[in-house]
Amino acid sequence: MRKPIPTTANNGVPQGQFDFTFMVRAPRSAVADLHRDTHALQWLTPPPIRVRIHSVEPLAEGSVSDFTLWFGFLPIHWIARHSNVDSQHGFTDTHVRGPMKRWVHTHTFSEEGAELTRITEHIEYEHFSGARGLLSRLLFTRIGLQLTFCYRRMATRRRLEK
Repeated sequence: MRKPIPTTANNGVPQGQFDFTFMVRAPRSAVADLHRDTHALQWLTPPPIRVRIHSVEPLAEGSVSDFTLWFGFLPIHWIARHSNVDSQHGFTDTHVRGPMKRWVHTHTFSEEGAELTRITEHIEYEHFSGARGLLSRLLFTRIGLQLTFCYRRMATRRRLEK
């Protein structure tokens, strides 16, 4: 698990990347099936954050997920488009609308054995500059992402491991 590398673009906008990898004692097909389920975001979102799904198209090239993340009383509307969809190896979701200037999240599933799968999460992000980016810089911190993906690891294992 690598730490994010915060940098600043030429225009002074904070940007970075975040990587998180974990193993699940389940076949890759089961991991892929879980991520294709239209309820996956609800299962994988840690409390106290709540998710309100507006619409989620079945995972396919160009499919869209439209949802609101509630951080307490604060709603964050998010629309993501899926690309690089491979039914067994993963996909990328790119934020079309939301709190960030840029957010590209790649999910990769690697078979490590018949009943063992490595899940690799890679996020590249960029905040808006100035006051517009203040909210995302407060909500999407390194520790916040780390806690979110630790929860996702636990939730994925709970759903898939027997």
